[in-house]
Amino acid sequence: MQVKRGDTSSLDLHGTGTCAALNFRRTARAVTRLYDLALAPAGIRATQMAILTAVAKFQPVSISRIGEILVLDQTTLTRSLRLMQKQRLLEVSPRAAKRRRFVTLTDAGVKALGLAVPLWRAVQARFLSDVGGENWSVLRTELERLARAARQMESLELK
Repeated sequence: MQVKRGDTSSLDLHGTGTCAALNFRRTARAVTRLYDLALAPAGIRATQMAILTAVAKFQPVSISRIGEILVLDQTTLTRSLRLMQKQRLLEVSPRAAKRRRFVTLTDAGVKALGLAVPLWRAVQARFLSDVGGENWSVLRTELERLARAARQMESLELK
């Protein structure tokens, strides 16, 4: 049986390949896959490494602060934290003052991060070698600027 295709002849798709969201997401997926492969022996993924690192640097840290640091929406972050709790990598406190909950690493989380950091350093060094350290420095600065601009535009959209 053949699936009937919708008629797209009336759609003007010119320029959609230059979409910032498409290109950022495609690049992010490719880089994330590379880091996921490198971190696999530690039993965590790149997204989990980012969360564990943020918690390790600021613990005890509120869930909302982690979201701000990593620019993650509450739903995505809560889902990730719940999974990481089940893996016993971190603990989330009961609601405290101002209905805030705080996150800390468990011993298993510290161990996983300890295993992951050398793996991350190795893949990071390979990545920088291929991309070029100076190129990465310039690109990283520009990415941070673009992230700030997008967050500012988003806040204006929400008003």
